Amino acid sequence: MKQNMWNQRYSEPGYAYGTDPNDFLKEQYHRIPAGGKVLCLAEGEGRNAVFLAKQGYRVTAVDLSPIGIKKAHQLAAENGVNIITNAVDLADYDMGRNEWDGIISIFAHTPVPIRRRIHALVPNALRDNGCFILEAYTIEHLQMEGTGGPMAEQKELFMSLSGLKNELAGLRMLLGNNIQRVMDEGRLHRGMSAVVQVVGTRACDSIVPGG
Repeated sequence: MKQNMWNQRYSEPGYAYGTDPNDFLKEQYHRIPAGGKVLCLAEGEGRNAVFLAKQGYRVTAVDLSPIGIKKAHQLAAENGVNIITNAVDLADYDMGRNEWDGIISIFAHTPVPIRRRIHALVPNALRDNGCFILEAYTIEHLQMEGTGGPMAEQKELFMSLSGLKNELAGLRMLLGNNIQRVMDEGRLHRGMSAVVQVVGTRACDSIVPGG
């Protein structure tokens, strides 16, 4: 059901969220070690993955939708960069251990058990000094004029800074913001929006044994 929804969205002409990268990612990507290996979660049609590849990172983009992944691969080719693309379900996706210099989660609004599972895996999946960058809608967005984000009946899909601090307890938090900002990212993310922004890094002492 969920895959069908995203396949339908990404089958529409053009790019649902545009081809430019997320604004917060543009501000923060420099924290990822230069030339490092980066994983983009729920990457959709590839705008953030392609941007990072153009900055010299080695990028893997994963998403539930095969159609979205196909468009990500196409966008990379049009921009003259290479990215690895995989259609995966984050409910059972293995991110590996000591694998990534950066992990990116931009509006990856998954069901709560999947989100908690992924966030619990992030610290061990990052290499030393690896960086996790996230932006997501908060429930306050329902009071905003902007488009985008989960529907009102899906309140559990919104994120909060306090919840993320708990879910990402294995990271050293470098930045955590609850803000309102104007969104202009494709036809589906527009207008004044309420978001949470997080940047965290894995310190050498944050590894969970056996995790």
